[in-house]
Amino acid sequence: MPVTSAGLLFHRRTDGRLAVLLAHMGGPFWARREVGAWTILKGEVGADEDAHTAAVREAAEELGVPLPTETVPDLDLGEVRQRSGKRVRAWARRWPPPGPDPEAVRSNTVRIEWPPRSGRHVEVPEIDRVAWFSPDEARRVVVRGQADLVDRLERALDDPDVAT
Repeated sequence: MPVTSAGLLFHRRTDGRLAVLLAHMGGPFWARREVGAWTILKGEVGADEDAHTAAVREAAEELGVPLPTETVPDLDLGEVRQRSGKRVRAWARRWPPPGPDPEAVRSNTVRIEWPPRSGRHVEVPEIDRVAWFSPDEARRVVVRGQADLVDRLERALDDPDVAT
C-alpha cells in the first residue's frame, strides 16, 4: 500500500508577485542536487490521524519555527501521486511577508542508512534549507509529482471567489 504524506505549501505575495516556500531535502544523497531535490513541507500521516493535522504538524517540525496563524482556512490543493507511488495530500497557507528567516529554520532530524546497504547509520536534518521560489522556478526544482500543487495554487489564487 502506498505511503500517504500530508503537507503545507506556503505562499506569499511581494510586490504583487507570487512566491512559494519549498524545502531542500537533507542528507548526503541530496546535498549536491537542486532539480528534483525540493519539496513542500510534508510528512507521513499517522494511523487514525487527520491529514490536515498531520500537514500542520509536519510543517512545524520541519521548519522548527512558529507557523503563521491562519487568517483564512487553508486552501485544499487535493492529492498528487509521486513516481515512487507515495500520495501527497496538500493544503496552501499564506505566509505574510517577509516569511520565515531562513537562518532560523531548524529542522527535525532523521536517522538514515548511509551509504545505502552499508549497515552504518547517520542522523541528518530532514530538510537542510528553505527558499522562496517563483511558481516557474518552483516547478523546475520541486519533486516532479508535486509540481501540480503549484499549478493548483496559482489557479485557485486567480479565482476571485478564493479569499487569500
